[in-house]
Amino acid sequence: MTIQEYHEILDFAVNRERAAVQFYKDLQKEVKFLDQKKMLQELEAMEMGHIVVIENIRKRGVREEDIQKVPNLQITEYLTTDADQLDMTYQNILIKAMKREEAAVKLYSEMSVKFPDPDLSTLFRRLAAEEARHKLIFEKKYDEWLSKGN
Repeated sequence: MTIQEYHEILDFAVNRERAAVQFYKDLQKEVKFLDQKKMLQELEAMEMGHIVVIENIRKRGVREEDIQKVPNLQITEYLTTDADQLDMTYQNILIKAMKREEAAVKLYSEMSVKFPDPDLSTLFRRLAAEEARHKLIFEKKYDEWLSKGN
């Protein structure tokens, strides 16, 4: 892998995160309640945090030991709803966020096995772990919301 290829992959990841930031900004225009807007702003900030993580990888590189094992509550795997068709309730905002993170985990995980270069594989596994961490945050919020009898 060349340095240029490495940076192109990081640019791809940053662009995906910027698209996610814009997604949550756009959703903020659709919601009716302040609590929903506040949650979407938190989600937007989390995605901006992803950009910081990626830029730190760009500066420092990534090592195998940087990849954290993240538990998977597998909530999204049991949700068959088309997230794009959902309205803007609290529950549905969480479902949309979980599904976006799930798709990112899947993308980066698949890319980690498609590229034989060990450095690329490590990079993609690190990006997948970061997305899995955020998916877990949303799954916990969703589980907590359901536990309250909603």
